[in-house]
Amino acid sequence: VHLVESVGGSVQAGGSLRLSCAASGYTVRGYCIAWFRQGSGLDREGVATIDTIGRTSYADSVKCRFTISKDNAKNTLYLQMNSMKPEDTAMYYCAADTLWYCRPGLRRDDFTYWGQGTQVTVPS
Repeated sequence: VHLVESVGGSVQAGGSLRLSCAASGYTVRGYCIAWFRQGSGLDREGVATIDTIGRTSYADSVKCRFTISKDNAKNTLYLQMNSMKPEDTAMYYCAADTLWYCRPGLRRDDFTYWGQGTQVTVPS
């Protein structure tokens, strides 16, 4: 299984950025997949999940600003980030579970496969 995130970048506060995660050896249609992030000196935290029937969940810190989605035909996961804030600065990772539904809690330990991460910076 390989999960490859798109290149992140630097975005001004209030701006938008879309991340993608291309999967191989794994079908995004069939399992729970997610985005996590890890700021400097911080624990890796869950950002959003999406299950096989499109149900989504979000961390409180990103609700109404971020949108997780997937394209089953392209076998790709996306994270649309709007109204970005300096506190969104982090390494962003896509993650894949082996279950069709997403377990509650956005817990790192629930996910088996991980991408290499991509840096997103929102200067203050």
